[in-house]
Amino acid sequence: MIISDLREIEGRRYPARRRTQNLVGGVAPIQCRNFCMGYVTLDPQGGQVPWHNQDQEEVYFILEGTGEMCLGEERRVVTGGQAVYIPPKVYHQLTNIGDTPLRMIYVYGPAGDVAHWRQELEGTLPRAGIEAPPLPPGARPQCTAKPA
Repeated sequence: MIISDLREIEGRRYPARRRTQNLVGGVAPIQCRNFCMGYVTLDPQGGQVPWHNQDQEEVYFILEGTGEMCLGEERRVVTGGQAVYIPPKVYHQLTNIGDTPLRMIYVYGPAGDVAHWRQELEGTLPRAGIEAPPLPPGARPQCTAKPA
């Protein structure tokens, strides 16, 4: 039996003020061909999964906290207990707009790497409105900070 345990998975901190822990896929103990899954914590007031897209379809399930979800040209507030479907190739961003950590689970398939993790660590994310479509009107800015 293979078990992924969040208490034993250090995960990675990203410049956009989040921690991602792979549960299935990536460096996780569990490997699947058809999907990946992970646990993400966004820091209060601005922690973010920056504006990006990918070839896989994906679902974000918000466990707790309050976020601003941008998907294509839409912008909505999401809270604990809600799931958001993200179609393949559609730009999306999630920003914590609350005073407490936002915790969520992502699932995408098929399995495989997503470029935005590497791009964020390298400081090469496509910038909203320049190399990527613009964010929806009124959205929090995309974090494109380079790693320290």
